[in-house]
Amino acid sequence: MNNPSMRARYIADAVATASPGKLLVMLYDRLVLDLVKAEEALGTGDRENASQQLMHAQDIVIELRSSLKMDVWDGATGLADLYGFLLTQLIQANVRCDAALVASCRALIEPLRDAWRTAAAEAGTLASAARVA
Repeated sequence: MNNPSMRARYIADAVATASPGKLLVMLYDRLVLDLVKAEEALGTGDRENASQQLMHAQDIVIELRSSLKMDVWDGATGLADLYGFLLTQLIQANVRCDAALVASCRALIEPLRDAWRTAAAEAGTLASAARVA
């Protein structure tokens, strides 16, 4: 898919039709991708690109934090605190151009992403089973 407008349309359609669980996993996937790209950019000395990736990662963390429904889930407060810590770490990584700090943020996020992916897949399986039944 080399046509940028077709790619943008595909992405917009994928986001518009995704379930809430799938959207959450998509955000986590993009967050991890931003962190990988930032690490790579810092490794090659490309501070501008690293900064752009880290700022986008910060935007995603802010979105994840703001979308938490604090009154629905007992664990939301702890996850909000984790997002706050992560945001602080990402800002510090950007200011210091610290690839090791970016890597530690990625190490924190990847297990969460994997857990949400598993939960979303199980929820999708349950929803499919309920429609069949």
